Amino acid sequence: MERHLISNTSTIYDALERMNQLSGSERTLLVVNAERRMVGTLTDGDIRRGLLRRVGLDAPVTEVMHRNFRCLRGQQPDLFLMKDARRKGITLLPHLDDEGRVTRLYDLTVCKSVLPLTAILMAGGRGERLRPLTLSTPKPLLKIGDKAIIDYNVEALARVGITDISVTVNYLAEQIEAHFADHSDGMNIRCVREPRHLGTIGSARLCDLDDNGTSLIMNSDILTTISYEEMYLKHVATDADMTVATVPYIVSVPFGVLETEGDAIRSVKEKPTFTYYSNAGIYIVKNKLLKSIPEDEPFDATDLIEQAINEGRQVVYYPIDGTWIDIGSPDDFRKAQQLMRHFNDINRNY
Repeated sequence: MERHLISNTSTIYDALERMNQLSGSERTLLVVNAERRMVGTLTDGDIRRGLLRRVGLDAPVTEVMHRNFRCLRGQQPDLFLMKDARRKGITLLPHLDDEGRVTRLYDLTVCKSVLPLTAILMAGGRGERLRPLTLSTPKPLLKIGDKAIIDYNVEALARVGITDISVTVNYLAEQIEAHFADHSDGMNIRCVREPRHLGTIGSARLCDLDDNGTSLIMNSDILTTISYEEMYLKHVATDADMTVATVPYIVSVPFGVLETEGDAIRSVKEKPTFTYYSNAGIYIVKNKLLKSIPEDEPFDATDLIEQAINEGRQVVYYPIDGTWIDIGSPDDFRKAQQLMRHFNDINRNY
């Protein structure tokens, strides 16, 4: 962060030198006064416009800086402000304390949001349909391209500011524990062992859950481009206790379908198509609901959904708009490999 700060007494020439040192990163400077309170932002575009107005290189940066800057304040960053900043092409967004001092600088090309969620990745399954690949390697550590499946999900969570992650493990647990034993980059990743198989969501009960918090829970063997930010915003907007990510499942009937009432035919629909929504294995859940999961006995996500509905809680769905692959079979594994090769080819050509 410090390399992006510049004093309001510095000259435009000083700013150009500093920007030159920022080669390879976002060339935006934050202008601060003697008390380190932020007073403006400065880009090479601001300097260029100043030079066209015949402002000299020896002039202070305050002559050309942008004073009406965007910033974040408060304990929880404004997600809508961050989203709007990304839409407008703003790449660096400062966070200021009550005194106007810069406490953190968000690079929106790397961290797109800061969701107030902890995450739980389910990684305890045996992956039996993928044998023999999973005889000696747990499915989350199988590689797609040059990276383990679970690492794609960890990196996607980090991009939306989720860095507090529990990984529940069982089958070949020691390999996953070793994988995350030396994880850096500001991530807090810990492995939690199941004493035995506890179903598709039962192991979440073993994690340290803040009563007033909310958790994102997902299967660790999924590849997806879901927008966790949009899913969370819907969760908040609907005041949901549980939000379930879904994928469309389309059924096409190759015949005319009769709509009947008693013995009478009321209409005929020729070769109709029906769309259903299937559970994608990704959930946002209030921790108070997670704490109702029974301890030390198998409990599936569908059990929790039905329990919440029966208790009159708010359960909503969020349709995934993008890629979703559940790597549960050899065909799924090959499809994921082909998709990643195609993605890498596109990146090399652009």
